Amino acid sequence: MSGTAVNYLRVSVTDRCNLRCVYCNPLGKGGFVADRERLSFPEIRRLVRLCAKCGITRVRLTGGEPLLRENVIDLVRGLAEISAIEDLSLTTNGILLGQMAGELKNAGLKRVNISLDAAGDACYREMTGYDRLPRVMRGMNRAVEAGLNPVRLNCVVLRGMNLAEVPRLAEMSVRRPVSVRFIEYYCPTGSAGPGNWYVPNREVRSLVESYLGPLAPVVIAEASGPAVYFRPTGAVGTVGFISGRSSTFCHRCTRLRLTCDGKFHPCLHSAQCYDVKGLLRGGAADDVLLNLIGRIIRSKAKYATSASLIHHLSMQRIGG
Repeated sequence: MSGTAVNYLRVSVTDRCNLRCVYCNPLGKGGFVADRERLSFPEIRRLVRLCAKCGITRVRLTGGEPLLRENVIDLVRGLAEISAIEDLSLTTNGILLGQMAGELKNAGLKRVNISLDAAGDACYREMTGYDRLPRVMRGMNRAVEAGLNPVRLNCVVLRGMNLAEVPRLAEMSVRRPVSVRFIEYYCPTGSAGPGNWYVPNREVRSLVESYLGPLAPVVIAEASGPAVYFRPTGAVGTVGFISGRSSTFCHRCTRLRLTCDGKFHPCLHSAQCYDVKGLLRGGAADDVLLNLIGRIIRSKAKYATSASLIHHLSMQRIGG
């Protein structure tokens, strides 16, 4: 990993979702983790506290849809009280965000990413299975008003599905203080769609520039992930590109993933995982858990380049 410090933990708090996105869970049902098998909030908080002792300073709550988890604001508040966690964020589809943005901010959440794959009602319905775009837009506006900055809009671009939506999505960055990020479709965990869905980001960028004009590179201080950012001429916000298929950034990866049923994944590409729930519920002492977390972090060194892909995990369960 070329000395890259592992400082980022993504925590999936549920595998339930209130959408049926075509590239994630088009059936919208089946195989969910039983409530008793999900990590409880005290268990999540304990693990995050111990991870912080091992160098984790950034935590992102994911799902499924994390805002579906009952009393999730209590979890946000508990994690925000861990002094070593400098950045606490959340990825959401935005449907419930409008009614919760202020409470999330007051509980200690710093910022949000909103999954948004279409700017028009018809395409949004085709992509997600529901007519809920107005609720997402309200959620975005409330997040900006609440100060959950930066607000980032994540769009997975699929040929034949939402490629034509790219210009209108990018245009949202012109008058709104948001970052619209285009993500190359690429599914290492088994929900693969048609082979012709993939669109390289060089094509997406060309489409954006044909509509908004040249994009000027910008450096965003708090952006330590794989996105590369640009600003359209005269724009308030930015446009970003995450090119996980046409480029490789494994050697710069700083993240671990914790599933809602208590499994640590050091790499999204690998079948290797570490089940920590049994230790938690078996009464393991902190030093035992710290030893395991340390081994998990050290194991990331073997994933400096892409490992063999896996095909049996749900993106909805592992949390992206």
